[in-house]
Amino acid sequence: MNLTSSIVSASTGAAKLRAAQWLPAIQAACDKYVINTPRRIAAFLAQIGHESGGLVYTRELWGPTPAQKGYEGRTDLGNTQPGDGERFMGRGLLQITGRRNYQLASIGLDLDLIAHPELLEQPANAAMSAAWWWGNHYLNGYADVEQFDRITRIINGGTNGAADRLALYADAKKVLGV
Repeated sequence: MNLTSSIVSASTGAAKLRAAQWLPAIQAACDKYVINTPRRIAAFLAQIGHESGGLVYTRELWGPTPAQKGYEGRTDLGNTQPGDGERFMGRGLLQITGRRNYQLASIGLDLDLIAHPELLEQPANAAMSAAWWWGNHYLNGYADVEQFDRITRIINGGTNGAADRLALYADAKKVLGV
């Protein structure tokens, strides 16, 4: 399905100009990872819209907050070396986090993200990493049966930002005729 800047804007909460700037990268990512039906696109765009603050942020805002300090030493994220918590902070449109996820994304995207984690901040890589992560977690299947809450839990580990995600999802479904 071909996206338009209007669809991307309505579905992510991004300003129209920003949506137009992101359109080629998001379209390429959706095409590659078969995010190609109205239900899949609605769920994907709503999630990346929330995670990126309307396509504004491709890097987690670092405080560090108490939660961010908690990334350090988290073996479930593969953060085994001093400084991994901040070095492998959330990046990309779905905020890929942790050394382990960066290693997997490095392989999947053929990028050296361990040496250059900032590569996930570039628009093409930010969009592709989000679609790669989406595909590797089989989220199209959940989108097909409209299990949006399940998708949120898989992406976020909980329901953080649920109201915003649901509002974006409702807007996306409306604009896509779902």
